[in-house]
Amino acid sequence: MDNLTHSLFALTLARTPLARAGRGTTAALLIASNAPDVDIVATAGGAVKYLEWHRGMTHGALGIVGLGVVTAALVWTGRRIYDQRHARAAQDASRPRKTKQVRESAAEPNASFGILVAVSIIGVLLHVLMDVPTTYGTRLLSPFDWHWFAVDWMPIVDIYLLVVLIIGLLGKPTPVQARTKAALVLVVMAANYGVRGFAHHEALVLAPQLFGPTLPAPCDAPSSSLAPIERWPRPSAPSSPPPGKRCLVEMVAMPSFTSPFSWRIIAQMSNAYEIHDLNLLDQRFRDPQSAGDAPWRVTLRYPNVWTPAIARAATTHLGAVFLGFSRFPAARFSVDSHGVTTVRWTDVRFAGGTFGLDQASPRAGPFTANVRMSADGHVLDESLGR
Repeated sequence: MDNLTHSLFALTLARTPLARAGRGTTAALLIASNAPDVDIVATAGGAVKYLEWHRGMTHGALGIVGLGVVTAALVWTGRRIYDQRHARAAQDASRPRKTKQVRESAAEPNASFGILVAVSIIGVLLHVLMDVPTTYGTRLLSPFDWHWFAVDWMPIVDIYLLVVLIIGLLGKPTPVQARTKAALVLVVMAANYGVRGFAHHEALVLAPQLFGPTLPAPCDAPSSSLAPIERWPRPSAPSSPPPGKRCLVEMVAMPSFTSPFSWRIIAQMSNAYEIHDLNLLDQRFRDPQSAGDAPWRVTLRYPNVWTPAIARAATTHLGAVFLGFSRFPAARFSVDSHGVTTVRWTDVRFAGGTFGLDQASPRAGPFTANVRMSADGHVLDESLGR
């Protein structure tokens, strides 16, 4: 999720019984809920470095514990410095108002270092758990295993979640009212996740209707049960179809930013990706008489046929990093008059328009990797985006 959502969620948690742990818990929750994204420092090494390290070790088990301890140490140190400064101010008779502030703050006990560590670890852990249901995913087991994991329920920014969190923090309630509002917000959040989980399942059930008779058979025998969490890069490539044929590798449903009932269906074929937009509230999916109704079935197609040139580009540093990150890398290549080959991968998760399919302007976005090679196979340059 975005950092604003993480911050608002931390402030909501600070209104729950966790706040009774003592002074410093709110600051610990707020810092810890954003701490895993400290990997943004990798941008100092360029966009490729950021892609390589983002949601890596800081989102794994070692990062959860390590960042929790570091956050607790920062809050503990900062609080001691703050208390010492205001204790000296309390001794200055010329500052009676500050003396009053110190006496009021002293009424609330300080949280112990151990409590701050526990609260901070909870904040970091909840940050990671909120990242897993997004389409971007996270590397839960890094640095021991660099695979990505995702559940595909939530967009990276959920406007409904933001609205609920903001409303829950408005006003100046009493401590009892604050805890009640926080509890209601958490219930609404759980309901939002539940609705999106159910809608995701329904989208996958209805998705084959978008393809009709054009949907090919699966490349491999379908699994007896759906995996509760997606994992990539895949451990092995799917079986290849006979020459001249194509098969279905997998089909997924991605959430939209606008509605929990609008989904983007990505079908990975053996030679291309096909994308459809699906509205679960469209009654034409429920009406058998509209099975032949096709004008509204807009499709975006990305070819994905690997050649020796593409395989060579995949061995470059950028190729290895991008293919390790990209869940659905669509590969294309072109050769100019000088024999220079340009290989481009586009992560299909981020293809098309933001609110609908846009075939008129397939511009290269930040989740596109380019490798240019000379006629003799030497790499000329590597870049992300344009």
